[in-house]
Amino acid sequence: MTDEQPISREEILKALANPVRLAILSWLKEPEKHFSAAHIAPEMGVCAGQFERCGLSQSTVSAHLSVLTKAGLITPHRVGQWTFYKRNEAAIAAFRQSLSDL
Repeated sequence: MTDEQPISREEILKALANPVRLAILSWLKEPEKHFSAAHIAPEMGVCAGQFERCGLSQSTVSAHLSVLTKAGLITPHRVGQWTFYKRNEAAIAAFRQSLSDL
């Protein structure tokens, strides 16, 4: 399928229902406050390995990042063996607008 399907509000709500995923989104809002500058690339986001700060295993963190990515709330940027994540502010704004339209 080449056409991108819009993300459903329900999928976003499901992604936001977990406190770890909410924390990740919060950390990504102001990464300079929560991560070492050496692991932040402003144009790409925060290196995936830095999210282990939440005390969970790498595989669990990866699953949370995957849910947030699938919901369209964050975007991954692959650079060699590293993956960086940043918030998708346009998608977050559209979701907020959809809530106000209810």
